[in-house]
Amino acid sequence: MSIPGLGIPGLGHAPAAAASAPAEVGRQTVVHELQANSEWRFEVAFGASIELKLISGTAELFGTELAEKHTYTFRGTKASIFTWHGCRLEVTGYCEEYTAQDTPMIVYANTHFAIDRLRDEAIQTGGEGPRVMVVGPNNAGKTSLVKLLTSYAIKMGRQPMVLNTDLREGMLSIPGSLTATPFASIIDVEQGWGSSPTSGPSPVPVKLPLCYYYGLPNPEDNTTIFKSAMTRLALAAANRLTADPAMKGTGMIIDTAGALSQGKEGYDLISHIVREFSVDVILNLGSERLYSEMTRRFASGTGNTLPVMVVKLDKSGGCVDRDENFMRQTQEAAIREYFFGDLKRTLSPHTQQVSFNEAVVYRIRNPNNVNASFLPGGEEETSAPTTHYEKVEPSGMMLHCILAVMYASLRDTQETIRDASVMGFVYVASVDEKKRVLKILAPLNTRIIDRPMIWGSWPETTVSLI
Repeated sequence: MSIPGLGIPGLGHAPAAAASAPAEVGRQTVVHELQANSEWRFEVAFGASIELKLISGTAELFGTELAEKHTYTFRGTKASIFTWHGCRLEVTGYCEEYTAQDTPMIVYANTHFAIDRLRDEAIQTGGEGPRVMVVGPNNAGKTSLVKLLTSYAIKMGRQPMVLNTDLREGMLSIPGSLTATPFASIIDVEQGWGSSPTSGPSPVPVKLPLCYYYGLPNPEDNTTIFKSAMTRLALAAANRLTADPAMKGTGMIIDTAGALSQGKEGYDLISHIVREFSVDVILNLGSERLYSEMTRRFASGTGNTLPVMVVKLDKSGGCVDRDENFMRQTQEAAIREYFFGDLKRTLSPHTQQVSFNEAVVYRIRNPNNVNASFLPGGEEETSAPTTHYEKVEPSGMMLHCILAVMYASLRDTQETIRDASVMGFVYVASVDEKKRVLKILAPLNTRIIDRPMIWGSWPETTVSLI
């Protein structure tokens, strides 16, 4: 899942041989017979695992087809496997599971075909493909739908640009970041969205995301800096589309945070995303109120936007609540994977000593303490406070925190640093205030003292990784 980490891929780490999980005594093996148009839904706890094999028939996980006779391993996940024509699955291990006959997959597939017709029209006219945004409350299945639409687009030979604006999720990055990723190859079944160069050798081609760091847990925590990040992300994604004809005809698929589905402030942020990304299709999942608001705002267009097609889709019955404990474990697992890889692709991160004098760290300031010079585009400060950066000296408060290393130089202005993309992330393993030295863990062995680093409050301080 990791984004490219702080240097040239393949340098500074030595991927170990694929590790295997220790055998569990008494693991049961069960064969499930799935009828056509049915879905097997399962939940695997963190610390546990199951092995799954497609014995016969055809099946897919969020749109990506399973290979017959191949063994897949799942850990700490909640997912579902759908079959159009029926199949037999062999499952080894324990998980919470059931089979559902009533699924919205036909509606979702029809949605894909409708979007693909728009792509055909765009290619024929030399225009840009549809820019699709998925909205809805938390745990409504937005990310699963985005993944399914992406997989189906890839099957059709398309190359969609997929954007993640949900700070709780880490799409090819750690939580707290915003990413734009071009997809031209299949999505990995076990790894979710796939892998990047720091994940080591992979049978699936790696993805190269563009990453921006927000550093706060929710978009509403600082709407000004969130809007600024959205503007930069939209500009970078639009430039990438323009440069690639295949991607231009396919368009974008945008995942959003569930927190935006409630209240005027969230609706205003959705409006900002619609304007910046020139969204022309909104898929609404699981909220009548949100559908009504989106229709009112966008169906007839405004002075700043053209009419937007707003489509209401049913929430899948397989969607389950992910409590805070599950999300915290998911986020910690994503951070560990970024630095250490997984059981199949092990990374060897490097530690280095950095003196307080060499480290250049900017912290996201309290929203109530701002400097007008930090507002995007040189805007004047308004009555609504916002968060900006302040240069800080390293201290014990940084222990176990994640710092974003920016694609900028120490000579750049703070505005340039704010607008820069993320080069990678480092972890503060220890702080010696007497010797004025930081111990930094990085995925690759490269110098970080010639790059500015951003210290945010999200992801939250974690337990020691080493």
